[in-house]
Amino acid sequence: QVQLVESGGGLVQAGGSLRLSCAGSGRTFTNYLMSWFRQAPGKEREFVAAMRGTIFYSDSVKGRFTISRDYAKNTVYLQMNSLKPEDTAVYYCAAGGPGGSQYYTENYYDYWGQGTQVTVSS
Repeated sequence: QVQLVESGGGLVQAGGSLRLSCAGSGRTFTNYLMSWFRQAPGKEREFVAAMRGTIFYSDSVKGRFTISRDYAKNTVYLQMNSLKPEDTAVYYCAAGGPGGSQYYTENYYDYWGQGTQVTVSS
């Protein structure tokens, strides 16, 4: 019912910025919890940020990343500033709606995008 497509990834130097986009199609996801996860090679997928009525960030990105939404365009953004080499990963957009408090776990979400690569050089 909801399809998600990420874009905006690329190569950037340490200290630089990127803005990722997650475009939704099909049914509107106005009331869905929207989140970003990331996965580096050889590591588990980890929670980055989530937004619905309130906003949540992982400690590793707090103060550097900002999640936002454009409801008219069914699009979610992740503004990434002061990027570090350890931010290098494939970034995934996710949407969920069952409620509860486990928003930071993968199995909470119903829909996932294909991912977009972010590489931060030294």
